[in-house]
Amino acid sequence: MDEDLTDDQRVLLDAATRFMEEVHPLTALRAGAYDEPAFVERYLRQAGELGWFSLVVPEEHGGGSVSGNGVVDAALVGYRRGRLLQPGAFVGTNVVARTLAVAGSDEHRGTVLPALMAGSAAAGFAAVAPPGTPALDGAVRGTVVGAGLRLDGTATFVEDAGPGGWYLFTVAADAGPTLVLLAADTPGLSVVRRSSLDLSRRFVELRCDGCEVGPDALVGRVGGAADLIADAFALACTLLVAETAGAMAAEHEMTTQYAKDRIAFGRPIGSFQAIKHNLADTSLQLELSLALAAAAAERTGLDDGYHREAASIAKAFVGDAAIDLAQNCFQVFGGIGYTWEHDQHLYLRRLTTDASFLGGSVFHRERLCRLSGI
Repeated sequence: MDEDLTDDQRVLLDAATRFMEEVHPLTALRAGAYDEPAFVERYLRQAGELGWFSLVVPEEHGGGSVSGNGVVDAALVGYRRGRLLQPGAFVGTNVVARTLAVAGSDEHRGTVLPALMAGSAAAGFAAVAPPGTPALDGAVRGTVVGAGLRLDGTATFVEDAGPGGWYLFTVAADAGPTLVLLAADTPGLSVVRRSSLDLSRRFVELRCDGCEVGPDALVGRVGGAADLIADAFALACTLLVAETAGAMAAEHEMTTQYAKDRIAFGRPIGSFQAIKHNLADTSLQLELSLALAAAAAERTGLDDGYHREAASIAKAFVGDAAIDLAQNCFQVFGGIGYTWEHDQHLYLRRLTTDASFLGGSVFHRERLCRLSGI
């Protein structure tokens, strides 16, 4: 996915990779570095300085890409992030920044957007619909109260934006799908940290209990955000798939190297037919996933009318392929892959979480049917 790069993209990725390797290697992940507020603040600020959160923002609002397709550039960063299991709300912050640039108020563009791009604040995208439904209205209901809304409901499985962060909610209002931006400390909003299988990222549950917000919290108009939500969701899925593909590539490389190095019965285990077949099947899953991730990023960046379908196609396929790949790799490692000291389980945790985050394969196949009018 990152082989055919322009010179500018290569500079961007080289700087991003050096930063990740120096600031948050796997040893920092194991040590729980991202649980320390000072570390989080420093990490986000440096990531912002590298341009991670401005690539999908148009130039007129202070952003800009390095290739002309900001989604492709952001997906390449996401791919490298996945390879190195980086923390933070990369997906959510980019999605919220893009959405505010496109449809936010002057206040949003003047205060929140610059903070997100600079890395002085993060954001989460609360787009998870109620379990079993392919709709994107969200699990939070909105009731019109004067010029604002009263919000009730709970959004689960949302990236943690931190104490000073922001959350973009998809709200089911009587007038139709609506987008609402709330600060983490908004009265009536409870941000509850949840435990996760994934050790590299943090997730929260957002509980709205009679949370009343004014018109300044709206992104777009009440009932008129269906297209905004669909596009934001496509971007979120595209960036997540890129991160997943990166983790898959690192997992496959680690496994292939182990198959070459591990000696059994006087020869590398990779020379045995069963291991060869396993790695060949896994390689095919990886290559297909990389192709779909790249295609989704290209289409979403072009906004060519098929980007929503492309994002869900990639999310559905890559989610299943990622779990299959991780389990196949476990078979090669054997018992050592189950130990805490080995890195393999860290990738399995990440890939398994990615498969469910922002909707699993069943959700996205059903969504594809709806997008196609089936």
